[in-house]
Amino acid sequence: MGRRKIEMKMVKDSGSRQVTFSKRRSGLFKKANELATLCAAQVAIVVFSPGGKPYSFGHPSVEAVAERFLTLNLRPRVSIPRQLVAQPQREAKVERLSRRLNAILNKLQAEMKRGEMLDEAVKAARKRSKFRKPINEINLYELIEMRKAMGQLRERVKQRMSEIEASSSLLLLSKMATKQAES
Repeated sequence: MGRRKIEMKMVKDSGSRQVTFSKRRSGLFKKANELATLCAAQVAIVVFSPGGKPYSFGHPSVEAVAERFLTLNLRPRVSIPRQLVAQPQREAKVERLSRRLNAILNKLQAEMKRGEMLDEAVKAARKRSKFRKPINEINLYELIEMRKAMGQLRERVKQRMSEIEASSSLLLLSKMATKQAES
C-alpha cells in the first residue's frame, strides 16, 4: 500500500486507533525534541492514550516547564533531577570527574602548545640549515654533500666528547688529590 494521505477524522476501530496513536505519539515527541534541540526551547507535552494511559515528554523536564508556565516566571529555571539531589555520592563523583576532565584538558592544551613550539623550532632549524629541503626531495649530489656534512659533524661530536672526558678526568684527579692532601 505504501504511504498515502490520511483524512483527518477520528479512527473508528479501537485497535487501529491505538496503533495510530502509538505511531503519531513517537513522531510528536521526535518533533518536540528537534524543536528543543534546534531552538534551545523549553518544551513539555502530556498526552493520554485512548486507553487513558499518560505519556509525557519534556526538555529539560516536564516539571520544570510546567512550573515555569504555571508561575509565569520569565526566567528559565534549572531543575536538578531528584536522583542527583538525593545522592551526594553522585555529586562528589561528578565533581571528581569534572576536575579530572579539566586537568586532562589543561594537559592537552599544554601539549598542543608544545607541539606548536616544536613545529616552529623545526622550521627555524630548517631555515638555518644548509639543507632546507625535506629528505625525500633531495637529489644525489645534495645527499652526498649531506653525508659529508654528517661525517664532519660526527667527528666534531667525537672530539667534543673526548675533550669533556679529559676535563672530567682532570677534575676527578684534582678532587682525589685534594682529599689525599687533607688526610
